[in-house]
Amino acid sequence: MELSSALTFEMLGKPFLLEKRIVLLHAIKEHGSISKAAKAVPMSYKSAWEAVDVMNSLSPEPIVSRETGGKDGGGTTITEYGETLLKNYALLKEEHTRFLERLSELTDIKSGTFKTIGRLAMQLSARNQIQAEVVSVTPSSVHADVVLALKSGQRLHVEITQEAVENLQVEVGQRMSAIFKSSSVSFLEDENADNHLHGTIVELEKDDALCKVVIDVGCHDKVVAVVDISDRVLSVGEQIDVVVQKNHIILGK
Repeated sequence: MELSSALTFEMLGKPFLLEKRIVLLHAIKEHGSISKAAKAVPMSYKSAWEAVDVMNSLSPEPIVSRETGGKDGGGTTITEYGETLLKNYALLKEEHTRFLERLSELTDIKSGTFKTIGRLAMQLSARNQIQAEVVSVTPSSVHADVVLALKSGQRLHVEITQEAVENLQVEVGQRMSAIFKSSSVSFLEDENADNHLHGTIVELEKDDALCKVVIDVGCHDKVVAVVDISDRVLSVGEQIDVVVQKNHIILGK
């Protein structure tokens, strides 16, 4: 059984970004003209302009800008704010699709019931949950080495059982969550450690004994460490390398 659902954003209680409007915005970006974009979608020129007007009127900033005059007679462009919306919508659409795929897997088509549906609402205490893409899976008799690529391009090696690889159906190209506790992150300068992540300290929160350190490892991915830093001084903005042991990471999807 497959489930489907449209992803729609609302603003002020009204539909704001619908999938067809997203297609229209991409067409405007490609063609630089609402009339050409309307034909590509397809929709009528009137409907395309009405959709643009609604989006611009509901949005806190213009999404589509129309330029007049000039040697080419002007044109229609997507604003910087509109570009950001398109990128964010694409990310949410990807997560929305993954959720529906997972929901389909839990649906028993014969009985029409759901199997262990509570797992979809599970919340974890682990502070580090990073989305990454599987770039390689190296199996062995008991364990497998799974390599993940973070959005920044940095790599994480994860050691899980071969049984887990089969149960999760881990494959190259699949997006998964790397989950690990803040206590599993250290600042040890160990060249033999499995995973070194380079980043910038963006937040420090200290108490008498420990310090919570938030490190941006690129492309808005953050790693949280809770460590004893009595023997060193850290500061926001400092470049730092952290270590995460591969057998301390759990994979989820």
